[in-house]
Amino acid sequence: MGLEMEAMAASIGVSVPVLRFLLCFAATIPTGLLWRAVPGATGRHLYAGLTGAALSYLSFGATSNLLFVGPMALGYLAMLLCRRRAGLITFLGAFGFLIACHVSYMSGDAWKEGGIDATGALMVLTLKVISCAINYSDGLLEEEGLRDAQKKYRLTKLPSPVEYFGYCLCCGSHFAGPVYEMKDYLEWTERKGIWASPTPSPLLPTLRALVQAGICMGLYLYLSPKFPLSRFSEPLYYEWGFWHRLFYQYMSGFTARWKYYFIWSISEAAIIISGLGFTGWSDSSPPKAKWDRAKNVDVLGVELAGSAVQLPLVWNIQVSTWLRYYVYERLIQKGKKPGFLQLLGTQTVSAIWHGLYPGYIIFFVQSALMINGSRVIYRWQQAASNSVLRTILAFLNFAYTLLVLNYSCIGFQVLSFKETLASYQSVYYVGTIVPIVCVLLGYVIKPARPVKPKARKAE
Repeated sequence: MGLEMEAMAASIGVSVPVLRFLLCFAATIPTGLLWRAVPGATGRHLYAGLTGAALSYLSFGATSNLLFVGPMALGYLAMLLCRRRAGLITFLGAFGFLIACHVSYMSGDAWKEGGIDATGALMVLTLKVISCAINYSDGLLEEEGLRDAQKKYRLTKLPSPVEYFGYCLCCGSHFAGPVYEMKDYLEWTERKGIWASPTPSPLLPTLRALVQAGICMGLYLYLSPKFPLSRFSEPLYYEWGFWHRLFYQYMSGFTARWKYYFIWSISEAAIIISGLGFTGWSDSSPPKAKWDRAKNVDVLGVELAGSAVQLPLVWNIQVSTWLRYYVYERLIQKGKKPGFLQLLGTQTVSAIWHGLYPGYIIFFVQSALMINGSRVIYRWQQAASNSVLRTILAFLNFAYTLLVLNYSCIGFQVLSFKETLASYQSVYYVGTIVPIVCVLLGYVIKPARPVKPKARKAE
């Protein structure tokens, strides 16, 4: 069996641990399908938790489940013993534990070298236990004055240990997400809410996600040998001219994204086929089933983004939503508008969640700058007096997003401070200078605010 695994792994260019993970990850699809046949809510909770634990064991080994017990136990005990502060305690404790694991396992280096460990699954689990604890704390608050997301997801009753176990490890969904809410999980398992009546067939959307996964993996396997990450540390890269180096940075980021598109397409298929991904019906005629809870990426939305502001809405969608609900919106003081500091704080939390590598932190600081600069161009675009100028500014925002995103994401890939700065320096820090210039120009060139028409007097 070991020799067969080695031969199979070698044939697709991955290590044996990565192949084992991919096989277990693919198994989340039939696992999700079989969930539908389990009788009773308690049976479904147990099935969800036990299959998730079994897949973790097969993929990462016995220590992975021991790793997950820490944040899961912390979150539940915080809700049980200190409801009012449960969210804060779980946030600090679970993030602290995750950071310690990142440092201990040096997960970024392992992923960079093509390895795998349980910290990726722990990252997803961390967000789930935090949101559950925060929503249980929110259950103490009066609905008046709460944001829409708080009203929708607040928990007035403590989930039972079996419900919590099923939610955390549900059918292996903690492998790569998507992140979802405890309230949605409970309604899905108990067949309440939108699941109270028969749901549409998931077969066609599942097939679409699998076809997308196949295309994404094919493109990644084709492109990755042509644009290896190691090229950034080779003398050949520095012998190229500016435009060649800039093009290689674009292709390196473009290539790396197909790996994530593949992973998220598989997880989308698993969540759809289980039924959890169903989010209701569209307003079109005839109405169409929506599966938004399963969706973690819009491939064309990322690659053809007209503005950097759109990227959190189309890339790692469910984590971006989590960051908006549990970090960004909670940093905004009542009666005040959000600004750059809230955006920077949210991106910093995202960087820490990924790991304490300089490349991650630089990338997410860069992304805050990128989004702010894109907002300036968008404001100019909206204030443009004629359609030609608006079209030019729209194209400028698209080109700006393409440039700065692919420049910035090199740090996310190479991780080390030295390699990140070297790659940025090789193109004269163009992806840092351009956003700063746009932000500064935004203070100088302020578009006029549209004049509101005065209300006509009644005759």
